[in-house]
Amino acid sequence: MTKRAPETLAATALGWIDSQTDAMAAPLRPSTSFLRDPTDLGRTGRMFTRDDNPTFAQPEALINALEGGAGCLLFGSGMAAIISVFQRLSPGDHVVLPKLLYSGLRDWINIHGLRWGLTATYVDTCTPTCLQAAIIPGKTKLIWLETPSNPTWSITDIAAACACAHAAGALVAIDNTVATPILTRPIEHGADIVLHSCSKYLNGHGDLIGGAVVVAKGHDALLSDLQKIRNEYGAVLGSFEAWLLLRGMRTLALRVKAASETALKVARALENTPLVQEVLYPGLESHPDHPIAARQMHGGFGGMLSFRVKGGEVAAKEVASKVQVFRQAISFGSTESVIEHRAGMEKPDSPTPRDMLRVSIGLEHSDDLIADLHQALAAVEQELARTDKNV
Repeated sequence: MTKRAPETLAATALGWIDSQTDAMAAPLRPSTSFLRDPTDLGRTGRMFTRDDNPTFAQPEALINALEGGAGCLLFGSGMAAIISVFQRLSPGDHVVLPKLLYSGLRDWINIHGLRWGLTATYVDTCTPTCLQAAIIPGKTKLIWLETPSNPTWSITDIAAACACAHAAGALVAIDNTVATPILTRPIEHGADIVLHSCSKYLNGHGDLIGGAVVVAKGHDALLSDLQKIRNEYGAVLGSFEAWLLLRGMRTLALRVKAASETALKVARALENTPLVQEVLYPGLESHPDHPIAARQMHGGFGGMLSFRVKGGEVAAKEVASKVQVFRQAISFGSTESVIEHRAGMEKPDSPTPRDMLRVSIGLEHSDDLIADLHQALAAVEQELARTDKNV
């Protein structure tokens, strides 16, 4: 097949046509069971939806094509997809992760992963120097990366990190939920495994839970192991959710680029706001990892940003309570912009700064979003000024 741009792959969903009806929209196959051949019960083919549902085929093929992998597997949630990678490891294996990452994974590692027999080292940054210092020769089997990382949106040089990991015989898994393959394709930089919470940008409409794992070429055994784990642990996606996911991905490129463009405008507008102490967005020249992001991300810097509020946690929560266009909600990647006091959603041992607000940019007009944040910040600034005056 002629190589086509990600925008074309996503918009056409690979151009598949239903062979039975010539329908351009993908069919939904909710059946849990598939007929066996009574004359040849040992034949290969579909038997049960937990093993293989035909509704999975097109979204899996599309995600795989967008990421440039050798195979993709859909899971019942992003967490199920993530955990499948760790469930493949053995007791005593060592993993390296960034200190600031998705809190659900950090909690799983610290509770279930350690009980599983894994050992973990958390690094401040995922530079080759830090990774080399954390690797335990012969024991480190996996280096886990997020780039941009949640919730400070730091950027890791994927190629450099992969070179370091591979020299030690470790695999590299990258959560690409935030960048999506529209902006970054980790496998092209050397990653072995790419993961997605499909509930975010891939679906893009906030109406499903799902996950995906993509495996790079040359890792057939890894793909087979993950498929068995999905089946044996029952971590399968529903057929309707798979159908919704495919429909959402048709607009993926448009949504990601629009959110990225608006996020950069919002980040720049916040930089010069008196109550804002720091804006964290890799598209800003002031971001310490901007040079890596400019080299590694193409077409934008993502729709996620965070900012720290002068006045600490109380002031940050007050700002979040006064927005009118933004919604206070968890998750991200949908059409609506949301704001969240992220540390308040995590456990007490979370390293996330308490004065930080995490923002997911949706598809609203940038002027409305900027005006909304400015009015919320101005209102809190006035309240703080009155308090100081009374004191």
